[in-house]
Amino acid sequence: MRFLLLSQYFPPEIGAPQLRLLALVCELKRLGYEVEVITALPNYPRGQIFPAYKGRLYLREKLNGILIHRVWLYPAMGAGVKRMLNYASFMATSLIGLFSVKRPDFLFVESPPLLLGVSAALAAGYWRIPMILNVADLWPDSVKELGLIREGWLLRLAQRLEGWCYRKASFVNAVTEGMQEALIKKKKVPHEKVLFLPNGVDTDFFHPLEPDLKLAAELGLNNKQIILYAGTLGYVHGLEVAIEAMAILRIELPNMCLVFIGDGSQRSWLEIIVRKMSLNNVLFLPPNSPDYIMRLFSLSIAGLVTVRDIPFFDGTRPAKMFTIMACGKPVIFSGRGEGAKLVEESQSGIVVPSGNPVALVEAVRYLVNHPQEARRFGANGRKFVEENLSWSILVKHWLNELEKRCYGRNFQKKRMF
Repeated sequence: MRFLLLSQYFPPEIGAPQLRLLALVCELKRLGYEVEVITALPNYPRGQIFPAYKGRLYLREKLNGILIHRVWLYPAMGAGVKRMLNYASFMATSLIGLFSVKRPDFLFVESPPLLLGVSAALAAGYWRIPMILNVADLWPDSVKELGLIREGWLLRLAQRLEGWCYRKASFVNAVTEGMQEALIKKKKVPHEKVLFLPNGVDTDFFHPLEPDLKLAAELGLNNKQIILYAGTLGYVHGLEVAIEAMAILRIELPNMCLVFIGDGSQRSWLEIIVRKMSLNNVLFLPPNSPDYIMRLFSLSIAGLVTVRDIPFFDGTRPAKMFTIMACGKPVIFSGRGEGAKLVEESQSGIVVPSGNPVALVEAVRYLVNHPQEARRFGANGRKFVEENLSWSILVKHWLNELEKRCYGRNFQKKRMF
């Protein structure tokens, strides 16, 4: 049985979607499936093709034993015409990769960008195989909520493309319960098409470590109490609340340090805020490997997750929270919705209202003053992801559901496993 993954984003790029997709294909390979990947030359999040890949139109390489086909695209970041060219160029060049591989049994395509559904549908129709559309973000709804697209012909065109992709897909994956409900009730995707494949974490890779004192010395973080934010620094995260909290704490807890590791559209703006406030208790680090992030968590007292107070995002489960839990650290969740509910149900940390720096300060104080409770939160989180959100559990359950649906619709004549 052969799976082909089509995604614009993939390692060596750093980010939650990239790690999630790598974990998925590695788990499929571990279970005995043949897997290939078609993706772009790495360029995220800076919108610049990585130096080692510059000047290439197409190349093949292997990652963890999986064959990766990489094709050129127009690199860009942010919104606007350049970003649309970024999406459209990969939609076109992905066809080079699609017709350079062996015929798969399933074509798994990551959305957004929605335009990728066009090339996926063409290939799936040519091969006469099921297309699985993995909806990681309800685009264009999300960009409309963020004010990045207005009512008008462009939004209507995007909505029509969205509906067309749902109709062409044999199956549509939802990554959260809220998204699953929206697909069925709001988007009118037939219930029998919708599968559930939530974000998970590699609990074998991410695990608790003893404090990495060598790294602490290298970063000048000896004897610091670290709150770590590891992930994309984007508008939706509302990270200014964390900086405001550090401004309150700098006198009361002089050894406290907020560490951001990652990149994104808001990073430069956040750095400007820190400089204007003359804060010496906030550190920005560039994106780095998962191994490096795990070493940073070994030094932290907690991991931070923030979501801006926008009702549309109540159905999200930020993947970064599962990394925190897998590393055995308490979660400070600034926001509401499905992610906050998981923290409360697993008793893995503290939930505070979005955009409230005073509440965030109180959460930090509580963890500092109650170290035993902080350790309990961390242990609870680790246990929760081991039992519910490890990729081995999630992928096997998803495959069982996929097999049932395929037999019901006569897609496959042989057992999947």
